[in-house]
Amino acid sequence: MDQERLQAHRWVNGLQSALLVATLAALLGLLAWIIGGGLLAVLALAMVTGLFLANPAASPRLVTLLYPGRLLHPSEAPQQYALVRELARRAGLPEVPQLYYIPSSVMNAFATGDRDDALVAVSDGLLRRLDLREQAGVLAHEISHVANGDLAVMAFADLVSRVAGVFGLLGQILFLLSLPAALLTGADMPWLALLILLAAPTVSALVQLALSRNREYEADLAAAELTGDPAGLASALDKLERYQGRYWEQIFMPGRGVPEPSLLRTHPDTADRVRRLMTLVPRSPQPALDQAGPAARRPPPAEPLPPRWRPPGLWY
Repeated sequence: MDQERLQAHRWVNGLQSALLVATLAALLGLLAWIIGGGLLAVLALAMVTGLFLANPAASPRLVTLLYPGRLLHPSEAPQQYALVRELARRAGLPEVPQLYYIPSSVMNAFATGDRDDALVAVSDGLLRRLDLREQAGVLAHEISHVANGDLAVMAFADLVSRVAGVFGLLGQILFLLSLPAALLTGADMPWLALLILLAAPTVSALVQLALSRNREYEADLAAAELTGDPAGLASALDKLERYQGRYWEQIFMPGRGVPEPSLLRTHPDTADRVRRLMTLVPRSPQPALDQAGPAARRPPPAEPLPPRWRPPGLWY
């Protein structure tokens, strides 16, 4: 891979993440200062930091409650577990993440937990539609989130955003209650502070989304470094983009879906992610990992759980 480009991307991403987190913290401190002065600002930042340190990431056990499925035994997915073990070793994780199987045709994968206890969930649709080289890229992306501490960073950003939203709502209520008295007495209203309180929830949400997109870029770069094969992840992202639309939209309106504004995305534009990854492709591409040789391209058969009745209908 082009190590100079990789390091340049990493430096820019790290700087952007630091600035975004600092912006969220500054916004929270400003809101607390407007409402209750300097002491409340210090207390709010201390409280959020303490909660972050006490519970940096959601427990992997929570996934088993939110996403019906089951843990995969290494004997059921030997190739995938071989990839996960090698990727965890390269990422320096003290424990190998577990694989959790979700019986859904939607192509999806995500990670939860921390470096000592992580879980990577993969859907049936992803296992069936991606070959092993592409799966290696996706698994490396999710393991990179764990190794980089992205789950804790995003949990912190979410917590700050929620507290900022509460402070913003509280400030608006206080201003509405004091508005009649100000109109009767002719006292000046702090319109700038009111404007900050009104805009705070929206600004914090936009900053949180920008931070999420930035961490996705960083996870892509880290995955490319772990596998040595940025083209494998790029191919997986391209497939995910093509399959994520609705079936009838793919047939009758390919590529004509309503575009989502870039500021409201949790993930960067797929074309931009693929472009960044392809700039790292070496002149003589190498296979994703030693375990992903020519004879191991087809994903192993995945036995889906039987469909179950849910309020909307059958759930696969």
